[in-house]
Amino acid sequence: MLTLASKLKRDDGGKTVRASGASDSTHRISIRDRLLTKEVAELEANLPSTCKVSFPDEDKLHHFQLAVSPDEGYYHSGRFQFEIDVPEAYNMVPPKVRCLTRIWHPNITETGEICLSLLREHSIDGTGWAPTRTLKDVVWGLNSLFTDLLNFDDPLNIDAAEHHLRDKEDFRKKVQDYVKHYAR
Repeated sequence: MLTLASKLKRDDGGKTVRASGASDSTHRISIRDRLLTKEVAELEANLPSTCKVSFPDEDKLHHFQLAVSPDEGYYHSGRFQFEIDVPEAYNMVPPKVRCLTRIWHPNITETGEICLSLLREHSIDGTGWAPTRTLKDVVWGLNSLFTDLLNFDDPLNIDAAEHHLRDKEDFRKKVQDYVKHYAR
């Protein structure tokens, strides 16, 4: 699966020698790509049972999709797709994440924006992105948005949060309607 790892080995073995005798790789591998090789292997070994990762292009570990299929709570029986892009400045900046599935959720807008503190580059409460965080943290955080991190007190989608406060049963019905129409 990790074709980038074999690419790294191939590139390290394919060094050219300059006239000065110093070796120089014909293609420089970024720090991000070296980190991703390790992190993707760790991620695949420690993936929550409700998640599945897929790589549209196996040579581009910096762009992948995550499917979350909650097995409990309001969103059970749904399958929610996320697109994750890891910028070149990773791990100093967080990955960019967008929900591709239309959803009625207090922390995800209907257009796919996500409110998850660990994805914030600058966070007042200290729970935002830090270079010690990994893709595993991002995936587990996204998975938790459907269970214990479901936050009605600090919503991004204010309409969904207010709907929940007004009428929990109607909120549940609307969530299930969205699951039926958009998340199967």
